[in-house]
Amino acid sequence: MSVKRQQGTDEQGDFLDEALKASLRHGAPGEGGTGTGAYEEPQATTAWDQDRALTRYLMEEVASSANLNRAYKRVKANGGAPGVDGMTVGGLRPWIACNRERLIASLLDGSFRPQLVRGVAIPKPGGGMRQLGIPTVVDRLVQQAIAQTLEPLLDPTFSASSFGFRPGRGAHDALRQAREYVAEGYGTVVDIDLEKFFDRVNHDILMARLARRLGDQRLLRIIRRFLQAGMMAGGVCIERYEGTPQGGPLSPLLANVLLDDLDRELESRGHRFCRYADDCNIYVRSQAAGERVMASVSQFLEKRLRLKVNRQKSAVAPVGERQFLGHRLGRDGSIGLAPRSLARAKDRLRRITRRNRGIALERMIAETNAFTTGWVTYFRHAQCLKALRSLDGWLRRKLRCVRLKHCKRAKGIADFLQEGGVPEWRAWITALSGKGWWRLAGSPAAHEAMTTAWFKTLGLISLVDHHTALNAAGNRRVR
Repeated sequence: MSVKRQQGTDEQGDFLDEALKASLRHGAPGEGGTGTGAYEEPQATTAWDQDRALTRYLMEEVASSANLNRAYKRVKANGGAPGVDGMTVGGLRPWIACNRERLIASLLDGSFRPQLVRGVAIPKPGGGMRQLGIPTVVDRLVQQAIAQTLEPLLDPTFSASSFGFRPGRGAHDALRQAREYVAEGYGTVVDIDLEKFFDRVNHDILMARLARRLGDQRLLRIIRRFLQAGMMAGGVCIERYEGTPQGGPLSPLLANVLLDDLDRELESRGHRFCRYADDCNIYVRSQAAGERVMASVSQFLEKRLRLKVNRQKSAVAPVGERQFLGHRLGRDGSIGLAPRSLARAKDRLRRITRRNRGIALERMIAETNAFTTGWVTYFRHAQCLKALRSLDGWLRRKLRCVRLKHCKRAKGIADFLQEGGVPEWRAWITALSGKGWWRLAGSPAAHEAMTTAWFKTLGLISLVDHHTALNAAGNRRVR
């Protein structure tokens, strides 16, 4: 394990570095050393023990002014809803001004105790509900400070095949590696889905993995308190004996710590795999090999890590029949857009372009652009121009519906169509046709008045144009 201590510029940081060196040479009082400064014959220790010794004073780094200031800026930038105490992100700075010394003291002596987590259930894209846990802003500050300290220590020890919640790595890196495996002939995927992973993390197993790497008992105690903090949902306090709630800055790092055991097991078996958070795909050459891998890995997860494999959602299949991170891989190594991802995008656009929202068309287009540009950017490596062209046309028709409904009556519709260049007689025939809004939006007169160029003047960004521009820019960087 490679350990890198943060370099402080203040006197306290320098003092702590010197104190750490002295404790490692002579033994700190109360930690098994004499504390007298006399030389002692060193006992034989493993490299792992030495690494743990170097992490004995991590809480001083967590509670340093520089680290807490950086954590505050990150929490403020992330925003988010208030926790059970009702404090908003805007109220955090005044709270720190009054409670800074008390907060630092509670961290250094290990007495800090987090508050309850506010439980919020949100719908999952595939159906069902996902339970989120929203810590208070003060707890988010402390979690962020801990995550910033632990990430430089733990992340370098993680597997090269782990991509989720890691600096400098992302979904596109995972897809690139998966694509290489498929191109090499590993065209069958063992797609493992963990059932309610964040809700089922075993606290004892996770803390044992952390204790292997960290020597600061104060920090370990506080992390366990975060794991065991009760959840307030529907006015009822629920005690938690397992799980790490989604919504806290520390949860993604803890998830990688636990699932690093899975990565090491797969590497020891020589498997080719990609893991993004709890989404793990293992690539093999045949269906029979995949079935064997599915059985053995499921047993490892359930027996060793006490995690439950969702048998209904997990499968062994050709890569083209499964999706990974919203994409679909072809046997030739190509990357396409998964049908489910397209369906989710249309659902989101339906909500944005509802005709009864009562907002101006320009504002609706701005909200549409905010979603579609981010969505296309994520899927920029997928070969999906045909699907995007169809989605562009469907989206413009949805917006035509909105604009026509804003006209309210037949006269308003006829006047608007004439302003768009439609002859008066055709405008009135369309306006008096009695068709519903969707059929009206598909009429030749509506297309003539609200052309693609007309939408561009209103600022609507074409999905096809954005996808093409992103890939052109990427090709220029490669050259």
